[in-house]
Amino acid sequence: MNAYNKPLPVEDADSSHFWAGCRNQKLLLQHCQGCNKARYPASAFCPHCTGRSFEWRESAGRGEIYSWVVVRHPVPKEVYGQEVPYVIALIDLQEGVRMASNVVGCDPDAVHAAMQLQVVFKSVTPEVTLPLFSPWVASAA
Repeated sequence: MNAYNKPLPVEDADSSHFWAGCRNQKLLLQHCQGCNKARYPASAFCPHCTGRSFEWRESAGRGEIYSWVVVRHPVPKEVYGQEVPYVIALIDLQEGVRMASNVVGCDPDAVHAAMQLQVVFKSVTPEVTLPLFSPWVASAA
């Protein structure tokens, strides 16, 4: 396995539960106990009501694309050159928060507004597992 040479997220006191959840294949979001709204990124107080009490809840891991860009010219080329084209998107999760991530598992030119996505996890180091998103496919029932 090659060493992961891209920038890594920095875990801090606010985000440690989020990253621990990712390592366990769970997308965890803070939920304010005052107004019951989800928030991302994690923070010490609620941006809606300024409440300071919260709990961590597992997200459904589903959302849709709000906006995206297809990266075709990697910078720096030495780090990202093997991966172009790739998609960076803003994803509106069902819980009412928006997060940035990569869209994987589909042709970058097939990505479109309101595309339905589901979270997938990629372990990049023993300490870091990244939440990525792929097209959602309804399971046959």
